[in-house]
Amino acid sequence: ALWDVDGAAAQSAASALGEGHMAQAVDIADEAAVARAAAATFGPFGRVDMLVNNAGILGAVAPLWEQDPAAFRRVLEVNLTGPFIVCRAIVPRMRAQPGPARGRIVNVASIQGKEGMALSGAYGISKAGVIALTKILGKELARDGITVNCITPAAAETGMARELTPERRADIVSRIPMGRLAEVGEIAAMIAFLLSDDCTFSTGAVFDLSGGRATY
Repeated sequence: ALWDVDGAAAQSAASALGEGHMAQAVDIADEAAVARAAAATFGPFGRVDMLVNNAGILGAVAPLWEQDPAAFRRVLEVNLTGPFIVCRAIVPRMRAQPGPARGRIVNVASIQGKEGMALSGAYGISKAGVIALTKILGKELARDGITVNCITPAAAETGMARELTPERRADIVSRIPMGRLAEVGEIAAMIAFLLSDDCTFSTGAVFDLSGGRATY
């Protein structure tokens, strides 16, 4: 089940994945929209075993004191409040599923949430919140058969990266010891591991994909 604010893009991706996949247009910052999508997802599937919170927006590239408050709030609404709203809709349903293993949750944060980065305040702050959300929810669900982990990738070759100016991209790459951005497949592989039966004793944990950028 793919949720995206761009319903047409989600449907295209679902169609490419083949039979048995569904797509819905959802603004995850909209509580009512998420509640409708959750009900529509549980209807045909009957349960949800895995949740990946991956939606995100960059926000302005500017010093904090120059950022527009409304734009700043929107980044936090999508990147941080959105995962909270989605978890609020999905977790009670997961907890009601037969155990002992009831589900896996992976939140996509960012290396910026750990170390901060100048001119990217709203984004970095929102991703730091995602890390905290992961740790708190992981502890709350530790005995419910639901694991909650997050990944903190460096910038990756995604649509978001195409929004960067050449100068900003060069600055970001210069901070990565491997000298390149992450590939989508590398991130997918880490998420797949965290969703798999091979990952059973990690919860509330943070997994780096930073090309050596992470320092703790």
